[in-house]
Amino acid sequence: MNKYIYSFLAIFLALSFFSFGWLSHSAYMPGKKIHKLSSLQKIKRKKVLNVVLLNASSSYYLGANAPQGFEYDLLSAYAKHLGVKLHITTAHTQKEALELGKNEDIDIVSASLVKTKLREKELHFGPSYFEIQEQVVCNRTMLKTASFPRDVEELSGLKITVGEDTSYSETIRALQNDGYDVNVSFTSTLSTEELLNAVSKHKIDCTIAASNVYALNIRYFPEISMAFSISGREQLAWVLQKGSNELEADMYAWLNNFNQSGKMAELKDHYYSYVLFFDYYSTKMFYKRVKTRLPKYKKLFQEAATRFGIPWTLLASISYQESHWNPKAKSFTGVRGLMMLTRHTAKLLHVKNRLDPKQSIVGGTRHLKQMLKFVPKEVEGENRLKFALAAYNIGLGHIRDAQSLAQEIGLNQNIWSDLKIVLPLLSEKKYYRNLQYGYARGEEPVKYVESIYNYRNILEKSNK
Repeated sequence: MNKYIYSFLAIFLALSFFSFGWLSHSAYMPGKKIHKLSSLQKIKRKKVLNVVLLNASSSYYLGANAPQGFEYDLLSAYAKHLGVKLHITTAHTQKEALELGKNEDIDIVSASLVKTKLREKELHFGPSYFEIQEQVVCNRTMLKTASFPRDVEELSGLKITVGEDTSYSETIRALQNDGYDVNVSFTSTLSTEELLNAVSKHKIDCTIAASNVYALNIRYFPEISMAFSISGREQLAWVLQKGSNELEADMYAWLNNFNQSGKMAELKDHYYSYVLFFDYYSTKMFYKRVKTRLPKYKKLFQEAATRFGIPWTLLASISYQESHWNPKAKSFTGVRGLMMLTRHTAKLLHVKNRLDPKQSIVGGTRHLKQMLKFVPKEVEGENRLKFALAAYNIGLGHIRDAQSLAQEIGLNQNIWSDLKIVLPLLSEKKYYRNLQYGYARGEEPVKYVESIYNYRNILEKSNK
């Protein structure tokens, strides 16, 4: 009996050792190793790029028709490069964004995060995509008093609030450690935009905001004013999961190509160019007329929008740029009405009375629709609308001249960011004398388009 038991045990042990040896050999044989998928491989396999985006004008927000935002568009382009879908988780503060980013399913956190030395000890930063400065922003009424600060020492005694766990709070604490008397309260619930709103309403004296955030929000909060820069040049960068080396390398390569192709310049131009035209008085008057004049014509803009498939906020913005919503407006050149139509254009559009608000709006909308139709098919996306608006202002012939000139001097004739460089040249003799339609005040359509986009953006945000 024992003999059989010993034999069975010997055979069992032999088979066990054989099985263990075979499995070990298989696991370590070349070509049969079990490789752990990298983060980039996981993204491509699941065909989804999971990102946390800050719900703010500088990052991501829902526009009138679709999602918008500089960082959203940038990551959408990267997701397209990977051939995957972009899945967004929104955060309302940078602190919340970083907390959400701890979830292992999140691939990228994009929340206008400054790459600081303190953060680099804790976080895995990917490529930098934007350069900013931190700025002290205060209520404009303080300009009339001695309380408006011009440097760090003059911050003493002011009511200042900044976001907790932001680069701004790091800056303030560094100044306090250096001995500056800066009494600041920190909030973990209010976003930078909410703090700018508080400054605008003078609930607090000042806050700190990145230069791009300030530039985007001054049109919404015209009572804020930049006092001074409180930091040097800093980089905004994406935060990745630790160990995402392959993803990081791919993002660097893609971003370099995106820059080299001119697409980054085009994207920056789309979101930031018109903020350069901010004028405090004009913006205040616009807000005033939104309340006093726009209600009389809003329904007419909406009816034309439905009829022609063009956003009413765009039509209203064109009309404001043209006439300040004055139905009896008249220029020295003879154009008249809410949409400032020439006599010749009105006749072609079957507008019998240019001073009639409804006829003017319908005529102007039809005219814009025609301009959109005549823009060359090579002009794509948002560029088409900007080309059409410029043509509405200066005429299609001059736009075609500008395209020819752009091609001649080595610029892309089919994107607005390049065309607006060329348009001002139409007023210079050495350029316009060789063009079919000759001289034009080329600066005018550039400012015209940027102003309309500014007004439209304000209207869309205020009508949410």
